[in-house]
Amino acid sequence: MTIDKNMHYYYQCFSCNKEYSAEEFESAGHYLCPACGKAEKNRPLTGVMRILYDYNHLRKILSRDTFLKSTPGRFWDYPQLWPLMPDNKSPFKNISLQQLQILSLPANPVLNYSLSSQSLLVFDDTRNPTFSYKDRASILVALKAIQNNIHEITMASTGNAGSSIAGICARMGLKAHIFVPKAIPLAKRLQIQSYGAQLYLVDGDYDQAFDLNLEVTTKTGWYNRNTAYNPLTIEGKKSAAFDMFLALQGNLPDWIFVPVGDGVILAGLYKGFYDLHQLGWIEKLPKLIAIQSTGSAAVVRYFETGIFEYEPAETIADSIHAGAPRNLFMADDAIKRSGGFAFAVDDSEIIFAQEKISKNLGILTEPAAAASSAGFLKSMKKGLVNQHDKTMLMFTGNGLKDFGSLERWNETPVAKSVVQWREEFSCKNE
Repeated sequence: MTIDKNMHYYYQCFSCNKEYSAEEFESAGHYLCPACGKAEKNRPLTGVMRILYDYNHLRKILSRDTFLKSTPGRFWDYPQLWPLMPDNKSPFKNISLQQLQILSLPANPVLNYSLSSQSLLVFDDTRNPTFSYKDRASILVALKAIQNNIHEITMASTGNAGSSIAGICARMGLKAHIFVPKAIPLAKRLQIQSYGAQLYLVDGDYDQAFDLNLEVTTKTGWYNRNTAYNPLTIEGKKSAAFDMFLALQGNLPDWIFVPVGDGVILAGLYKGFYDLHQLGWIEKLPKLIAIQSTGSAAVVRYFETGIFEYEPAETIADSIHAGAPRNLFMADDAIKRSGGFAFAVDDSEIIFAQEKISKNLGILTEPAAAASSAGFLKSMKKGLVNQHDKTMLMFTGNGLKDFGSLERWNETPVAKSVVQWREEFSCKNE
């Protein structure tokens, strides 16, 4: 692909490999591949696009040592690795450094812990601007909208991605339109509304909200942030791989446990490691382990059989609730190319893990984020991972986003008067 002189990246279809210049693809307002892209009801997307760079040129102007001096969370320190228009005065055209700074992510995303006598690395995205991993995608989508003079963004979400784009839009002065299923957790619904976004509550599940949102997008012309449908959602989520690389000074983990719904986090992580490998900065990729709930395990089934059959999803872990994972094919490819594997855990195992990591690590995660811990604990029992390997768990969402799951394992306290409490403690001291 010959890259436009004004652009340093291009688009390639994951399904048919057809390539498009950035100017050609973006000026036409495409999301999926114009040649083969399809967004069918209750089906994974086909024609999902990858964003690629001139790696030969990047190897000449970027060095591993210089890159490792960057700070995690400051993605604008290496503007050449993002599909945004550059500028001589600031990292990106039409975007000030002040705007970028209010979008910064934690500078210490990787933490060291011990769980069940096993040393672990934790990638903690519960402290992001809106308290979930989804901010990594929302930030890039919002910046692209600003560069293209777009003021309204829309998407369908189970909750986290919607609250993420709502919060990022509020920070950047944009308007958000969010379609969510009726069963959205109360905390996430309130978070979306509190950021000032327009909320559309759909009497149906996430897959129905997704399909409806695509229909509405064609009528309104709003910029669509739907996961995988907009290729920038995948590209934005690669920043976690870069932040791992920076935080660990190039010493990446052997295994990474990833909670999986639509499959975009998997694809994003793989893309980040792919970029690092193409630059010659890493020799091998970490093995990606996809963890799903048994009630929403389409990626696991496809990994095992190579066949997709739609089954309505049902799980307490709403953020990984997807009967038709939109990025199924790219996610499956990421697992296999990294040398990883996929398996499912019960909701009861997820809730047990949520309680365990809260009480043992002091990190409050929502059920979807706790799925990575549940998968790790299960893999240890089965001997699937070597205890001496460097293992990382992805914590992708804060526990305060879902009060209902916390109520399952926390007793409701009984109120007593001051006199009653005094009497109780008096008895204990006798």
